[in-house]
Amino acid sequence: MWKRLHPLGIVRQGYSSFGAALALTLLLDLLPVAVSAAVTPGAPTGSWLAENIVGGGVLDRLQTILMIDEKGSMSGFGGCNTLRGKVTFAGDALSFGPIMSTRKACSPAIMDQETKFLSALERVRRFTVDTVRRKLILFDEEGTPILVFAAK
Repeated sequence: MWKRLHPLGIVRQGYSSFGAALALTLLLDLLPVAVSAAVTPGAPTGSWLAENIVGGGVLDRLQTILMIDEKGSMSGFGGCNTLRGKVTFAGDALSFGPIMSTRKACSPAIMDQETKFLSALERVRRFTVDTVRRKLILFDEEGTPILVFAAK
């Protein structure tokens, strides 16, 4: 039997299983980023909900989420799998390091959107934050907007 205190004070317990313990640890590790991810004006930090991926919009009722903290960590949800990695930003330059992802399979439409999302993240080189509309816009090397997010 294992017992773990959740950062919000919730006690979790269950029977010892490597897979269950690993899944719980990964979920609990994501929570502090999600809870503390307030949008900072002019910075890409915060919790963002994808509105447009490479000019193709997004699927209805499927949340693709990007969370960036001020320490350079990123996490999120591609629609099927959870994501984690590093991000570097200075001025208006922004790039993502290698991104780790769980390996679940979902319907083809969801997997297609997630694949486009991950591919777009690899191509990001610059960002801008529209503080009035509360949008994060990520651009590729040519200056083309490839991802648009709304503050979550």
